[in-house]
Amino acid sequence: MNKLKLYTYGTLVVAIGLGFFLVNSIKHSIDEEARINSAEAKVINKLKLIREAQIAFQSVNGEYASQWDSLLNFIERGEIFIIQRREETVLLDYGAEETTLYLDTLGSVTVLDSIFSPYPNFDAQNLVYVPGYENVKFEFWASTIEKGGVQVDVVEVRNPKPFDPDRNESNEANINKPLRFGSRTSITTAGNWE
Repeated sequence: MNKLKLYTYGTLVVAIGLGFFLVNSIKHSIDEEARINSAEAKVINKLKLIREAQIAFQSVNGEYASQWDSLLNFIERGEIFIIQRREETVLLDYGAEETTLYLDTLGSVTVLDSIFSPYPNFDAQNLVYVPGYENVKFEFWASTIEKGGVQVDVVEVRNPKPFDPDRNESNEANINKPLRFGSRTSITTAGNWE
C-alpha cells in the first residue's frame, strides 16, 4: 500500500509540474505576442506621421524629401497653402459646355498646425527614431524612377530593426517584411500593415 501511495503522489507531482510548465509556456507565448503587437502599433503610428509629412512635403515641393534634415526642417518651419477650388460652367450656343477652373490661395498654415496639431508636445526630432530603441533611425529613401516613360517620385521608409523575429527582407509576402510604407519600385505610399 505504501508503494501505491508513493506512486500516486509522485504521479500527482509530475502532473502538476507538467501542467504548470504547459500553462507557463502558453502564457509566455501570449505575452510575447502582445508585446510585439504593442511595439509594432507604436512603429505604425510613427510611420503614419512620417508618411503624412512626406506627402505634405511632396505637395509643396514637387518631390519627396530625400534626407531627414529636409523633412524635419519642413515640419518645423514649413507652410501648407490653403487653396479654394471653384469651377464655372457656361453653356455655349451650340450645346457644348465650357468649364473654367479657378484656384484661389486663401492663406497658409504651418505644417505643425496642419498635420501634428492632434499630438500635444510633438517633437519633430524624435520622429526619426524607431519607438522602443534609443538610437535606431528609420531607414529613409526617396528618389525618382521611370514608370511608363515618365519620371515619378517614390519614397520608402522602413523599420530596420523589427520587433517580430519573423519579419525579414527575405520573406516573399510584403506583409511579412519589416514594417514600411512606400516602395522603391512602385508609385505608392501604402504601408505593408494595411
